[in-house]
Amino acid sequence: MDAYELITRNAEEVVTDEEVRELAAEPEGKRVYVGYEPSGVLHLGHLLTANKLIDLQNAGMEVVVLLADVHAYLNGKGSFEEIRETAEQMQAQFVAYGLEEENTEFVYGSEFQLDEEYTLDLHELELSTTMNRAQRAMAELQSGETAKVSHLVYPLMQALDIEYLDLDLAVGGLDQRKVHMLAREELPELDYEARPCLHTPIVADLTSGEGKMSSSEGITISMEDSTEELEEKVNSAFCPPARDPEGDLENPVLELFEYHVFPRFEEIIVERPEKYGGDLSYEEYESLAADLESGELHPADAKGTLATYLDELIAPGREKLRELRG
Repeated sequence: MDAYELITRNAEEVVTDEEVRELAAEPEGKRVYVGYEPSGVLHLGHLLTANKLIDLQNAGMEVVVLLADVHAYLNGKGSFEEIRETAEQMQAQFVAYGLEEENTEFVYGSEFQLDEEYTLDLHELELSTTMNRAQRAMAELQSGETAKVSHLVYPLMQALDIEYLDLDLAVGGLDQRKVHMLAREELPELDYEARPCLHTPIVADLTSGEGKMSSSEGITISMEDSTEELEEKVNSAFCPPARDPEGDLENPVLELFEYHVFPRFEEIIVERPEKYGGDLSYEEYESLAADLESGELHPADAKGTLATYLDELIAPGREKLRELRG
């Protein structure tokens, strides 16, 4: 797999393809980031973008993880002391999950977002950005909430972070798209360069295949889950044997295989008794998906295998949490 394929693997959107191809031509030393609001234990939403960061490290790029403590404070997630404690735990979990510690720069937002130059640039953005434009950028991040002034400032800071962290590429889930488009539009107004962006997919709700998996509204899998809890969640997941003909529902079991398991394992083994056909081996996602749809792979066997591999992925982080909590 060449650098471009590795960088764009499992990306829902690349903005723009030409710019990312230029980065892929010489990826060594290029800086890429994801920003995470320190708000609790890592879950599959965090880990989907972390998988992409691992890809980018393997492609030769330098990874920056922004632990956005100021953003968390603006979002009402606690005092700075409480938020910093959560951020420290998140950093340890990311390393346990597989980010190369020596090749990952962890940065707290408060290290630069309270400086005079940053603050003045933020005010410049506030002057040039309408309230409607800022609200559109943060709408998906704060759905269902009454917008506060702090929420409107939030996406403007995300745009500035891309400049102040000296980045070559911004990465986020598809729900970050409006923020990144705001950055591409507004940063040149401050005489800063617009950077390319890469967006990862949003995994569907685990139990229905609709919407998106959410730790606040539904069932998700986190590093706190025991093996038994993880197995219970996966076994209850929505997993139709065939594709939805209307295209309204996704198969979250297949999505977790595609975005979480296959990027991290070279071979997936489905263990089955001989009377049911014996073990199955897969080196690529498409083969497993085709076997599920054809009936060669039973949904129950797919779920059991998914639980086994997900548990292997989050086990080091689970142990790190236990260690940190004493």
